[in-house]
Amino acid sequence: MKYLHQIQDTPEANLALDEALLDWAESGNCPDGLIRFWESPQYFVVLGFSNRAATETIGDHCLRDGIPVLRRISGGGTVLQGPGCLNYHLVLPVSFHPDLSSVTSTNRFIMERIARNLSEETGRLVTVEGYTDLVHQGRKFSGNAQRRKRHFLAFHGTILYNFNLSLIDRYLQFPSLIPDYRGSRPHLDFVGNFGEEAGDLIRILRKCWEAAEALQPRELAAPLAMAEDLAHSKYASDSWNNRV
Repeated sequence: MKYLHQIQDTPEANLALDEALLDWAESGNCPDGLIRFWESPQYFVVLGFSNRAATETIGDHCLRDGIPVLRRISGGGTVLQGPGCLNYHLVLPVSFHPDLSSVTSTNRFIMERIARNLSEETGRLVTVEGYTDLVHQGRKFSGNAQRRKRHFLAFHGTILYNFNLSLIDRYLQFPSLIPDYRGSRPHLDFVGNFGEEAGDLIRILRKCWEAAEALQPRELAAPLAMAEDLAHSKYASDSWNNRV
């Protein structure tokens, strides 16, 4: 598997590159899969594919503070992105393992593998809770989602490691769909920073997926061109971001 630490200039471009890498792999490139890491220098809200901004965000605060509200291609809940929140984007061939044959078994296989590696490498117990949450000491620090095509799937997630947690309360409503283990806890009682450095998290996840070889610039030309088009035609479009 190959890896890529590529941060784009805008939130729209970062979301677009995640989609482009999946399409690029589905078209027959990078047959062994890849993992990309990125962290937005700008705060923004990203809605899950089926989420509604009106019910998931505090729209007045987002508008007043200039916080973009965008939509991603995968399911899951609405999250606030920004400095201190590491993203990983794992693109795997469905043939990688028999457990990748369905949404449910894929969630279980990937989340348990990541939780086990984080626990072993940091010495702190990480568990899989709810739908696709990673939890340490009762607090969620990672939410995850997937997008499937015929031959490849994308599984991606956020890892809070040094995030300004108070901002979540300012921009996000209490979610419309909650896992049982959350109960009625407000954001600040439910989420937490895992506390590792971004570089250490990247090292652990690269080891977890045996990603030893970097994608080369010549390989990136095609997906970067695809991402540039998607960033303008889709992710900067009200018709996409306000689609439901």
